[in-house]
Amino acid sequence: MDWDLAASVEEHVAGVDEVGRGPLCGAVVTAAVILDPARPIPGLNDSKKLTEKRREALFPLIQEHALAWCIARAEVEEIDQLNILHATMLAMQRAVAGLSIRPDRVLIDGNRCPVLPMSAEAVIKGDSRVPAIAAASILAKVARDREMQALDQQYPGYGIAGHKGYPTPVHLQALEQLGPTPIHRRSFGPVRRLLVGA
Repeated sequence: MDWDLAASVEEHVAGVDEVGRGPLCGAVVTAAVILDPARPIPGLNDSKKLTEKRREALFPLIQEHALAWCIARAEVEEIDQLNILHATMLAMQRAVAGLSIRPDRVLIDGNRCPVLPMSAEAVIKGDSRVPAIAAASILAKVARDREMQALDQQYPGYGIAGHKGYPTPVHLQALEQLGPTPIHRRSFGPVRRLLVGA
């Protein structure tokens, strides 16, 4: 892969990404990663382009080889209170604040930046262009997927382990039949409609 926004060796650049803006349930999970130029990690890529097995293999490698990393989140209650965009920005702020090394610069996947106490830049398709963002996307994706598998045990019948909370036909049908759970986002249309109609 041709990384076109690689960091200079002198500065600490954090990559930040999120997973879980679209689902109807569960937290939005973010990660921030500062990679070590002296310890490159082969195989980094946008988490969506990797198999689950590859993501799971890279997850501990990133944690071991990175200079600093942090996984953070915004809960369902915060999503409903703030809206998904602002909750995502809050979770990104938490991920950056949780780094053991303060970055000189932060590169955020997407087209919006949270307010941060250091230089920050939004990078469209950053998870395919910036190694640190790719690493963050993998940490966030694996962390959230594991959480969804645990919630599937807690709330059986919704198929959460399969669809990870996204509004698939299986999920929507289960919502109709079983009703929303405490982990469903009440501000999201399909859930809100059921609650209003209840």
